Amino acid sequence: MSIPDPVAEDSTHLLPEQDEGYHKGLGSRQIQMIAIGGAIGTGLFLGAGSRLQMAGPSLALVYLVCGAFSFLIMRALGELVMYRPTCGSFVSYAREFLGEKAAFVAGWLSFLNWAMTGIVDITAVALYMHFWGTFAGVPQWVFALMAMCIVTTLNLVGVKWFGEIEFWFSLIKIVALCLFLIVGSVILGVRMPVAGHQTGLHLIAENGGIFPHGLLPCLLLVQGVVFAYSGIELIGTAAGECADVRTVLPRSVNSVIWRIGLFYVLSVVLLVCLLPWTAYRAGTSPFVTFFQALGVPGVDTIMNIVVLTAALSSLNSGLYSTGRVLRAMALGGAAPQGLARLNSSSVPANGIVLTGVVYLVGVMLNYVVPSQVFEIVLNMAALGIISTWAFILLSQIRLRQAVRAGRIASAGFEMPGAPFTSWLTLGFLGCVVILMGLDYPNGTATLVSTPLVAVLLMLGWKYMARTRPTAPPQAEPAPPSAP
Repeated sequence: MSIPDPVAEDSTHLLPEQDEGYHKGLGSRQIQMIAIGGAIGTGLFLGAGSRLQMAGPSLALVYLVCGAFSFLIMRALGELVMYRPTCGSFVSYAREFLGEKAAFVAGWLSFLNWAMTGIVDITAVALYMHFWGTFAGVPQWVFALMAMCIVTTLNLVGVKWFGEIEFWFSLIKIVALCLFLIVGSVILGVRMPVAGHQTGLHLIAENGGIFPHGLLPCLLLVQGVVFAYSGIELIGTAAGECADVRTVLPRSVNSVIWRIGLFYVLSVVLLVCLLPWTAYRAGTSPFVTFFQALGVPGVDTIMNIVVLTAALSSLNSGLYSTGRVLRAMALGGAAPQGLARLNSSSVPANGIVLTGVVYLVGVMLNYVVPSQVFEIVLNMAALGIISTWAFILLSQIRLRQAVRAGRIASAGFEMPGAPFTSWLTLGFLGCVVILMGLDYPNGTATLVSTPLVAVLLMLGWKYMARTRPTAPPQAEPAPPSAP
């Protein structure tokens, strides 16, 4: 099975000017942490409690399967990046291998994803700040606005600031998980009882086995767990501003699979061997439940800082990604040309500010309906996540076809098992969409809204077709930095 080739055979390096003006300000340690941080978020720290309650120990298997497919998506993206690193990432690849309309759809759905995710993130920051009684009297929208302003300002200063912030945010998450893994492993190794329960694998067998509620809850959990890995594609965008991407990227991508296995799968296995899975509850981090059972004082405060960090990390990543994606679209004529401009720090400021304006809508929602913000916007991000990953896979399939036809030289770091694994992963994403439809009412509502999104995209495409210049605008060199 093949995908029609809408582009000329000599389009090997289409629109290289998309990366002109950017500073190669991201180093090896920052790229490594961006790769890790993109795969670890509140979906593990906070969401694992409700998922354990729903599916029990089988959650480890769900994390493993979804993590394996997430790794394949990262390898598909890695092959594309090694062929041509670019800050336009999947939008640039979609334009080159699938055509202008595909790039338009990929870019705007990605913008929808990160815009909605950002609203969720600033809402999460506000909720986490209210954990401390000192801030109980501060309105929720105030913290949402503060988070938006701080992270937006730091993104406008320069890519080095983004890289440093993401490095330390990711480091906090990793240190917290490593601390749990070390403490949990020691307790399990010496067979120390926890909250009156003898630790060990017997806790799984004595509480209904691996599938205590049957196979169906495990399957329905897949669509929620997949979204816990959203953000893994960020490394493709960051690669365009990495000084030594061809050395750093393969190592960063390949290390993700064992980190997923360590942080997600092993963490869940430890959790259900240290306490009965029935001890974990929705709305409470399972790590907090465990440390509280040990009688560790202040653990809830520590974990609140960790999940606060995870939310700020996601917000930071969203602003970084949308700015670069919108610029790539503008240079291809798929977005207003003003979004192509760089500021004196070589940052696509207009795209970042546009995303910040959307976040202001989230601030208003926090003022008007503070208790309903999550439900209003969370599921709207789902379409953007699935479509972004699908466009990455389709572009990688087209790249591999071009390599085999001799039109493009292989750059190495090929996706293992492709094209079979590429189509298999696309099939998996199709199954996730079906499972979303079974998740009534939120997931069902998301799928029902798809025709409306399609109509808006069609209208947007027609509008941009009327305003698009004959030739795509050229990238403007960044203004000289102030001395």
